[in-house]
Amino acid sequence: MKKGIVLYQSKYGATKKYAEWLAGKTGFDCVELKKAEAWQVAEYETVVLGGGIYASGIAGLSFLRKNWERLREKKLAVFAVGAAPYDEAAFAAVCGQNLRGELAEIPCFYCRGGWDPEKMSLVDRTLCKMLRKAVAKKDPATLEPWEKALCEAGDSACDWTDHWYLEPLVRYLREV
Repeated sequence: MKKGIVLYQSKYGATKKYAEWLAGKTGFDCVELKKAEAWQVAEYETVVLGGGIYASGIAGLSFLRKNWERLREKKLAVFAVGAAPYDEAAFAAVCGQNLRGELAEIPCFYCRGGWDPEKMSLVDRTLCKMLRKAVAKKDPATLEPWEKALCEAGDSACDWTDHWYLEPLVRYLREV
């Protein structure tokens, strides 16, 4: 049986970057989720799935749900990549919403990604501008961390990716 694989679904590149860094740190294979075959993934002892957070959903989790019977006995982990700074309560809510049922016991780790309106699709860019306008009308003292980050980023490209976000996940993967 093969040691481990990092699967990822990346829309704008940050999740791919983390997946490649994680593969380098662990020696695991790294495969884009759309190229992954469940029967091949099932040959690994450890499966890590990385996906971006979009509208409070973690991209790629449908693969784990769809292939649960093949993967349930594996060591599993998820890392979610978002543009907002880490906020324990907000991330717990995202995990609770996404990792339900059979996925509830899978550990989930947060990695901060990036923000680049130039790379966004027209739909994403338009939705973010609308959201930013709505947030700008709020009292700054009442803003959630993600709302503050949205306003601060504005139309500028920001890259918050950093290897150290992976350290808790790497420690987990090294546990027996």
